[in-house]
Amino acid sequence: VYSSCLSHSIQLMKVGRRRFLELAAAGMGSAGRALGKERGGKSPRAEEAYRRRVAAAAFERDRERGMQQTNGDAAVGPWAVYSKGLPHRPDGEPETEALQILREALRTGRHDLFESVPLAGYVKLSDPQASFAYDLIGPDAEGPVIAPPPRFSSAEQAWEMVEMYWHALLRDVPFDDYETNALAQRAAEELSRLEGHSGVRPTTLFRGRSAGSRDGPYVSQFLWRDLPWTPIRVPQRIRTAEPGVDYLTDRASWLNVQNGAIAEDTRFAGKTTYIRTGRDLAEYVHRDFTYQAFLGALLMLFKMSAPLDGAVPYSYSISQSGFVTFGASDAFHLVAVVANVALKASWFQKWRVHMRLRPEEYAGRVESYLTLKKNYPLHAALLDSAALTMTRSRGGTALLPHSYPEGAPTHPSYPAGHAVIAGACATVLKAFFNENFVIPQAVTPAADGQTLKPYKGAELKVGPELDKLAENVALGRDWAGIHWRSDGAEGLRLGEAVALNILREMRMTSHEVFGGFDLTTFDGKRVTVQ
Repeated sequence: VYSSCLSHSIQLMKVGRRRFLELAAAGMGSAGRALGKERGGKSPRAEEAYRRRVAAAAFERDRERGMQQTNGDAAVGPWAVYSKGLPHRPDGEPETEALQILREALRTGRHDLFESVPLAGYVKLSDPQASFAYDLIGPDAEGPVIAPPPRFSSAEQAWEMVEMYWHALLRDVPFDDYETNALAQRAAEELSRLEGHSGVRPTTLFRGRSAGSRDGPYVSQFLWRDLPWTPIRVPQRIRTAEPGVDYLTDRASWLNVQNGAIAEDTRFAGKTTYIRTGRDLAEYVHRDFTYQAFLGALLMLFKMSAPLDGAVPYSYSISQSGFVTFGASDAFHLVAVVANVALKASWFQKWRVHMRLRPEEYAGRVESYLTLKKNYPLHAALLDSAALTMTRSRGGTALLPHSYPEGAPTHPSYPAGHAVIAGACATVLKAFFNENFVIPQAVTPAADGQTLKPYKGAELKVGPELDKLAENVALGRDWAGIHWRSDGAEGLRLGEAVALNILREMRMTSHEVFGGFDLTTFDGKRVTVQ
């Protein structure tokens, strides 16, 4: 093509610009036709690429699957399932016809039914048709299975609701003060009693369940250290909400939000701060983009020269380093990819399996039980709890105080979207990096939240701090009042399952000698991903 154009260009002075362009196009067309002839047959590489894609699809198709199971609440009554955004009666229960149309749309996948779902206000339902989406990488959304959430009337559900009330009561108490704070001590005592053992202490209150995440400060180092947003360094001081300001605590505002009304704006504090309280953490996960925290963690890990995991092919290479494969570019790509694949699995579970109601909806049932004498099957452990008594005394109702004026988003609660992203992204980072690497120069915020100071305590390692980051992100939404503990715990496992399968598929695409990734799961098991 180049030679043809050069030959024509010599004649440019004679033939003129228009003729030159015509001749050049003719030359490029001839060259293109010649290349097409050379490619007429299927090349060996094209055949191999096809074979690997088919092998990956067959692997996902033939993988052992469990059965999707619900908790049975859908058969109990319309008040026991998610309905936010639909029209509601004055008692807070959804209009039956609207809920039936939504259910039929989710059963059939009919586009006309999705467009005919009645809404009571301006806020639309959040992407229910994503529950029908497919993906070309990783497991299909229907593949991974999680346990059903607690039933509406169960003791476990009562425990989770009591914990939600305690979250609201302790939202503005700094995490570092829990050991000496009387309210935190009382919360730990009640939650230990309801959980059936003495495992909850003020120092472990509201933490995740992975072993390493209970060491050191409540907040992960990856949410405090400066972001090396090369070539910019960004302090992680956030715009937080005004302390002591909660929302949806009166029946009128609560019902308006259930009906999809436009909420007021968040009232913000005057200064930015490092995360120190539950309200701060809730505000971080209020406006973050999907994999934000893990992109930041990845940048930090490269900046601190954290070593790659020994299973990564280039860990011990004398002459090569990874980049496009098993290197920086691959890692940045994966944290984004696994986030979205995991979200599709989450949306399948939310809309087409569980339809779990949000904590704000459940609290509305508690308030109606106590004031309107509605006969809901609420567990006695909840009704007799100190957390419920104190919430009613402080705010005048049993409605759950929220730190977001709009309350929860308009999609079902189980599992949490933030949690599945966190589980998937943390799994990828644990696969790439040495989990036993000690994080250098660990930090903690000063009492006023305006500066960082050196952390003086036991060593903090990459693996546990990534688990802690995942749990901070997953359970941070609980602090706002919009998710249950089990939404986060099972969401992490779902995200982990999605990421593990995507990591397995990498063996089908790589050229390097690669035996599979090694990593520690959220349950503390060391696994090789093959």
